[in-house]
Amino acid sequence: MSLVTNFLLIIFFYLIGSIPFALILTKLLGHGDIRNIGSGNVGATNALRTGNKFLAFAVLCLDIAKGLLPFLILKLFYDTNTLHSVFLCHFAILGHIFPIWLKFKGGKGVATYIGLLIGLNFLIGLYFLLTWIIIALISRYSSLSSLVASLVAPIYFFFINPNNIVGIFLLYLFLIISLKHLENIKRLMNNSENKIKFSK
Repeated sequence: MSLVTNFLLIIFFYLIGSIPFALILTKLLGHGDIRNIGSGNVGATNALRTGNKFLAFAVLCLDIAKGLLPFLILKLFYDTNTLHSVFLCHFAILGHIFPIWLKFKGGKGVATYIGLLIGLNFLIGLYFLLTWIIIALISRYSSLSSLVASLVAPIYFFFINPNNIVGIFLLYLFLIISLKHLENIKRLMNNSENKIKFSK
């Protein structure tokens, strides 16, 4: 694959990731600007704070698709190794976190990261989701669930592929997601973080 093709794919995958589905759907369904709701985050968890569970689920699925679609494109049209694919596809996560349309102030990248994991290895994506659900049910903190699941994803990968450098790249993605959760971490430490409401 040429440098020009790599560059074009990076831009394309970034633009895919930068589509703010949470903002688009909340406006289309009459909930206004999601940036004025709850935490102001452009993601599925904050979409749930509108009280519309269908909206939140739709945002979650679409944000996951943003991480999965680049993998499908590469598998269908290009011959890339795993590390190369993960490198290219992670720009969808960066697009979600730093969307050009929203002055680079986007979501926290977790759902799009799930899509990347599913594209990389379906079992790891499934383990991530199971870890997230278990921690969420125990703690009722979405942020804590995301952080723990993002941390254990590289561990799952190292267990399945102990000699593969991709696991190190997943640690890098964990660090990016952690940086986006710094305010949540502070609130978790002083017991002021908002809990998930599973029923309304």
